[in-house]
Amino acid sequence: MKSKILGMGHYVPEKVFTNDDMAKMFDTSDEWIQKRTGIKERRFVTESGVGASDLAVPAVKMACENADTDVSDIDAIIFATLSPDHIFPGSGCFLNQKLGLPGVPALDIRNQCSGFLYGLQIADAWIQAGMYKRVALVGAERHSAGLDFSDAGRDVAVLFGDGAAAAIVGPGDGTDTGSGVIDIEVHADGEGAKLLWIESPTCTEWEWLDQSMIDRRATYPAMNGKQVFRWATSKMPEALRSVLARNGYTIDDLDLLVPHQANRRINEFVAQKLQIDPNKVVHNIQKYGNTTAASIPLALSEAIQEGRAKEGDLVAFAAFGAGFTWGAGLYRI
Repeated sequence: MKSKILGMGHYVPEKVFTNDDMAKMFDTSDEWIQKRTGIKERRFVTESGVGASDLAVPAVKMACENADTDVSDIDAIIFATLSPDHIFPGSGCFLNQKLGLPGVPALDIRNQCSGFLYGLQIADAWIQAGMYKRVALVGAERHSAGLDFSDAGRDVAVLFGDGAAAAIVGPGDGTDTGSGVIDIEVHADGEGAKLLWIESPTCTEWEWLDQSMIDRRATYPAMNGKQVFRWATSKMPEALRSVLARNGYTIDDLDLLVPHQANRRINEFVAQKLQIDPNKVVHNIQKYGNTTAASIPLALSEAIQEGRAKEGDLVAFAAFGAGFTWGAGLYRI
């Protein structure tokens, strides 16, 4: 049984944080950020006590409304995030409680920027196996609580924003065998694990957090930008070519490419490498920054809302992120 996205939803905090706002905190400028990333602004949570699961609630409710289904019909949750509410338990359990779904299983996955693709592959398998009929696949991030807003953390801090998006995945109705998930492939290579990571807190030491870790800023994200760019612009096209070829499609068959929104330069380079018409590539990083696991579903939700992704369209997804993890997928609207 083919699985299908029955409805999409998204939510971003109201507070718009511009590049000029960033420049008040550390040495940067609107011109510097836009030139290197394509980002103009992002959204940040401004209240304490708000986590990724809180951002996910309105996204799931919007997805259910668009799927013409009730929240109570959800029979499984997959929650992708790198910024969980707490170290444990998983944010999926907090979302379960906030949605009023006692007993509904909740699976957290930690595949960062590739989280939506990993989650969609899992949801697709569950639906095809007949295990569940309404899976809430969520990507949600509250990055702003863990960024280094200083000159030392500038290169990473300018990239990220807060937000959430959700897909309600279920079986197709059997009347249209063309729409739904066509194929997804995902990969990982731990050789790059320490090129994009947060070193501490860690369970590899006697103390999972001590003053020395704080003093050397090991509790903040660290990235080797050149290596991430090199890997991303190699692996994303490679995975997309693979999934297209395996299913008998070419680049020309694509109506839309929805890539992970990490850096506009990366996505433009990938599109150029694949010789995809730039008008077929979805970009919303200029508004939201990198929302990690939320970025692909947020971009897809907006594209559907704006009428850019239409019924019958062949849509491709591509992602690359920490781990390193990456993947690509094909979906017929």
